Amino acid sequence: MNKKYLIGLALAVLIGWFVVDAVTQPSPQDLPGDFQEVGMFRNENNTGPVVRIYSVTVGDTTRWQEMAQYGDLMPYTKYGTTKVFFFAKQGPAPTTLQPTPPHFASEYNRRCLAAYEKDVMSKVTFTKHPIQ
Repeated sequence: MNKKYLIGLALAVLIGWFVVDAVTQPSPQDLPGDFQEVGMFRNENNTGPVVRIYSVTVGDTTRWQEMAQYGDLMPYTKYGTTKVFFFAKQGPAPTTLQPTPPHFASEYNRRCLAAYEKDVMSKVTFTKHPIQ
C-alpha cells in the first residue's frame, strides 16, 4: 500500500476519533434526577474572576452524588468561582440570583437541598442542606 494512503487513513481515523469523543462528552442533562436550570448569574467583568451562580431544580431529592456530578459538569473558569444551589422540583426555586451572599431571597433558604461550589483554587465543596 502507498505511504500516502496509510498516512491519510491514519489521519482520517484520528479525526474521526476526535469528533466522536467531542460529541459524546457527558453533559448535566445526561444525569438521572430530572435536573433543570431555573436561574443563572454571571458577572460581566471579563478582566477579573468570573463568577457563575446557578439555581437548579431536581426531581429526585435523594440523588446527592448526581448533584455533585452536575456541579462538576458546569462551566468553570480558572481563578473564577462556580456555585450551584439545588432545590426540589415540587416547590419554588429562585430564578433571580445576586453576585453577593445571600445569592437569593431568604424565602428560599429552607428549600435549598444542597450547594456545590468550586472556588478560585479549584477546590470543590458540596454541602447537603447548607442553609437551615
